[in-house]
Amino acid sequence: MIEVGADGRTWLLSGPTSSYALRLTDRDELLHLHWGPRLALADAEALAAAPPPPERPFESRLDGREEYPVEGGPRFVRPALSARAGGVRGTEWRFAGARHGEDELRLTFTDPLHHLDVLLAYRLRGDVVERYAVLTHRGPAGSPEVELARADSATWTLPRRERWRLSQLHGRWAAESRLVRSDLAYGEHVIGSRRGHTGHQHLPWVALDAGDATEDHGEVYGCALAWSGSWRIAVHRLPDGAVQVTGGPGHDDSGFEVLTPGTAYVTPVFAGLWSDGGFGGASRAWHAYQRAHVIPDEGEVRPVLYNSWEATGFDICEAQQRELAGRAAALGVELFVVDDAWFGRRTSDRAGLGDWTPNPERFPRGLRPLAEHVHHLGMDFGIWVEPEMVNADSDLYRAHPDWVQHHPGRTRTEYRNQLVLNVARDDVRAYLWERLDALLSDAPVDYVKWDFNRCFTDPGWPGEPWPQRLWSAHVHGVYDLIDRLRAAHPAVAFESCSGGGGRVDLGILSRTDQVWTSDNTDPADRLAIQYGFSHAHPARVMAAWVTDSPNTQLNGRVSPLRFRFVSAMAGVLGIGGDLTRWSDEELAEARRWVELYKEIRPVVQLGDLYRLRPPGDGLGAVQYVRGDDVVVLAWLRAQAYGEEPPPLRLSGLDASAAYVCRDTGTVHRGALLLHHGLRTGLRGDLDAAVFRLRRAPGTAPGTAPAP
Repeated sequence: MIEVGADGRTWLLSGPTSSYALRLTDRDELLHLHWGPRLALADAEALAAAPPPPERPFESRLDGREEYPVEGGPRFVRPALSARAGGVRGTEWRFAGARHGEDELRLTFTDPLHHLDVLLAYRLRGDVVERYAVLTHRGPAGSPEVELARADSATWTLPRRERWRLSQLHGRWAAESRLVRSDLAYGEHVIGSRRGHTGHQHLPWVALDAGDATEDHGEVYGCALAWSGSWRIAVHRLPDGAVQVTGGPGHDDSGFEVLTPGTAYVTPVFAGLWSDGGFGGASRAWHAYQRAHVIPDEGEVRPVLYNSWEATGFDICEAQQRELAGRAAALGVELFVVDDAWFGRRTSDRAGLGDWTPNPERFPRGLRPLAEHVHHLGMDFGIWVEPEMVNADSDLYRAHPDWVQHHPGRTRTEYRNQLVLNVARDDVRAYLWERLDALLSDAPVDYVKWDFNRCFTDPGWPGEPWPQRLWSAHVHGVYDLIDRLRAAHPAVAFESCSGGGGRVDLGILSRTDQVWTSDNTDPADRLAIQYGFSHAHPARVMAAWVTDSPNTQLNGRVSPLRFRFVSAMAGVLGIGGDLTRWSDEELAEARRWVELYKEIRPVVQLGDLYRLRPPGDGLGAVQYVRGDDVVVLAWLRAQAYGEEPPPLRLSGLDASAAYVCRDTGTVHRGALLLHHGLRTGLRGDLDAAVFRLRRAPGTAPGTAPAP
């Protein structure tokens, strides 16, 4: 709901539990008033009428108060907008008008010198506020170009508190999205990516609290950027204690777009969320928002998949894939995915990328016979592609060496033995569209794993008057390709992968059905990765695999199949081991786990998540609730001194209801599960268990359970 003050210059946006308020002064300064618990319009107007802070030498009364700080004038904070034209830098705007509907507010300002319109957009999605900016050159033909050195999506302003604590998700390849919390010092804390993609090092998400929030209690502010290229989020604690969070595409202020008369630039969405339910309440709100407003087909559960990569590597053929498909189908797998090496001359990572036609020796009849065989076995069929990359040893590169990102006269970096295609170019996108559309038309493909296995290193665009555009235009080119493919092949699902979790953000999630969380499939390492991931994104998009033991990829750790499955069942379950080496006993056990996962899948993928205990050396656990059903996954890394692990105090239950364990028939009173907990019975090292509970009949909310 959006309400407007009596003078038409105060706006209040209210969701189910929160409100966001802003005010336009008589000097056309757009000031932030409130972000937090739900207010009445009269409260917002009272805030608007409050006197401004006193003037202080060497300080600006606007700093820390403006909704969208621009460069120029009496401001010293980081600007969200830095524009220059005709040798003049900065922005001096005038208010041009406001429009609003039930859930959207649009405020327009104009800079007459630069002929630049600045539209600030606000969109309510429950308690999430989506913000973005639209910058339009309104000048007549022949007017100077407007260079956007910086155009952030939004600046978020937090109330003053004695202390602020910052939460972020950091990492590297094979160790992504690990949660870290630290006190926010005065000055700026900047995270982001200079790599051309979202990056393994940080997810574009932050959370702030006053230092006293827990998993279940306290105020938490969160921000998440919907952008899959280079990006930057700056968290600034000003000298007076005010805190602002400014974020958007691009990492540096070197310029990434030039506007000519009649053209516009739209920033990606920067979403914000306030919650008084602690970190758990904030993450559940993020999950609900993404399921309802971001993820395609969010109400559909994702299938159990098998991926052949770890079983075969580059040495694949049709007969071998058929054998693996038969074994996967026998386990109850629903989606069979052929990974790398099905195309071109792809016998190693040194050749073939860019030649997206089936290898005639390995698949002499193309992919259709294999896909039809997989369908006959009752599974969907998927393939792996890496469209943005090319090997020097490929027909595509030999024909079009100019299509890659490069600087004339400089060495072309073959990082990971591959180069990056300039997807910002129309001819490159036309080629990729033609090949990928043909691929999805020539064979009954149901699923595409879209990979991106290296960062930008030579981001040159010879012949382009403003080559800095490549950084954003490449991402928009990728978005365009995926959007066109989804429109032309609506039944095909897509997964985003970037050497694991290198492209995970709200932008790519709005176009794909799930993401590959990490190349690290060690079940113990995955617990920490998945724990951090869950603070920003739901289990519905978090792909997780069961692979072989010992773990040959990273650490050689030996782990029982039980622990590997329960670890992976916290998200979208997949299997990636070499099934030809699994014993009959392991295959039989795997069938039972797959069957169990299918039963609990709607609760895990679509339910509300409660993090009961963080992963560590001892007991860790998560809980999912959907309607009357409850699922608990518990893991014991190591048992110390033979002591029994502590009971798990559950969350999100009705204390007055009874809950029946679906495996044992034991009836548990809700109040006791909440306050005394559930005993897991786990023991030893790397043990795990799944608990399924259901509200007992006759104990609807508020009804006392039978004695």
